Amino acid sequence: MIRRFKLVLFSALLLSLAACSPKIYGTLQLLDANQQPVPPAKESPEGTVVNMINTTSTLEEASHAVTANAEGKFESEKGKISAGKYKVEAGRIGYQTETQTVEVGKFSGSKVELKLKKISEGKRKSTGASKSDEDKIVNPGEVNIQPPTM
Repeated sequence: MIRRFKLVLFSALLLSLAACSPKIYGTLQLLDANQQPVPPAKESPEGTVVNMINTTSTLEEASHAVTANAEGKFESEKGKISAGKYKVEAGRIGYQTETQTVEVGKFSGSKVELKLKKISEGKRKSTGASKSDEDKIVNPGEVNIQPPTM
């Protein structure tokens, strides 16, 4: 009887560990120029791309990207994240890109809190009378690269 109980307990433990796959999850918040939260009614974080780049794995498993929902929550898809160190980066036009480094274990996840700060627009240049391609760049330094979807 005790042996059967131990077998059932061991099986339940294995099933629960199998259900705990590595993941990266968290929230993303937009901040205005005064570092105050932007109300969701004014501008929603929905659609903001969050890139998860594995810095310790092979090229095939190097990155995964998701988008934040209307509340700013995001989570990696099941089976897309493996154990290792990740650079988690969120970027949105008009906001400063934020990057954090996290470590994910075989059976654990990492929670990330990202806060994107509004970039002051200042005076915009007209691209009509620009003399070179460099003059036409509106927001230099902001690049949002997404891996191809398969």
